[in-house]
Amino acid sequence: MQNANQQVIVVTGAGTGIGKLSAQALAEAGHIVYATMRDVQGRNRDRADELRALAKSRHIQLHPLELDVLSQESADAAAAAIVREQGRIDVVMQNAGHLVVGPAEAFTPEEMMRVFDTNLFGAQRVNRAALPYLRKQEAGLMLWVSSTTTKGGFPPFMGPYGAAKAAMDSLAVTLAYEIARFGIETSIVVPGAFTRGTAHFPSAGKPADSATAAAYRRYDGVMDQIGERLSALTPDHADPRAVADEIVRIVGLAAGTRPMRSVIDFVGDGAREVLEVSERVRIEFAKRIGMADLLQAKVTR
Repeated sequence: MQNANQQVIVVTGAGTGIGKLSAQALAEAGHIVYATMRDVQGRNRDRADELRALAKSRHIQLHPLELDVLSQESADAAAAAIVREQGRIDVVMQNAGHLVVGPAEAFTPEEMMRVFDTNLFGAQRVNRAALPYLRKQEAGLMLWVSSTTTKGGFPPFMGPYGAAKAAMDSLAVTLAYEIARFGIETSIVVPGAFTRGTAHFPSAGKPADSATAAAYRRYDGVMDQIGERLSALTPDHADPRAVADEIVRIVGLAAGTRPMRSVIDFVGDGAREVLEVSERVRIEFAKRIGMADLLQAKVTR
């Protein structure tokens, strides 16, 4: 029997980390979930097979699907395939991202562009692929996975990543106004630092300019020290599954009641406090310039 609240959900970057945890949790909650990743027949085949096996054993609708956010053609094909199979897309979870660490000077502009390509332009490719369907439906939810680095305190040597995430977050806010009259909601989930439970830091990229990176040797060990201090600040119960649980909660809320932002931070880097202020200012300014109606999606069903 179909759940009346069942949503058709596409999750980008679902091969690992928060994307994988969220895709599984959403499927367990009764939704139809497309767990997208690139190269599902190649390097990510084992991850895709793992999700298929999980879906079969637990009798849930969790479907691995090819979607490379670096390709507009791939994003378009994935969105079209979902609509062809399900007739609609209800939720787009913008999660795909890539962390790089190293001295900002050591990254070439081209390397920084690649970070933006995944974290920002990749999201825009997915926007362009999915939004035509959501606009036609005049319903849906754009759910973004941001980062407390956009507003809170964060350590050095994460410059390109922090810049790209901040840009993505800004795009999400701007887009929220522009799609509200189509009945499309926006929620931005803001995870803090998690020192365990994901492969975020172990899989981080580094600059190719090793000579310039080596010039910063007086900072050797700083990233390790920061990691140790973050771990010390992190309570034992901190788990990235808390992000997935919050995403399930938001998706399950009635249309028109979903929060614009939700912060899941166990370390306390200040982002929650800053975002409370910035959200208040954003709302007040929108009202002052006569666009209060754009603060909430026009939900008709």
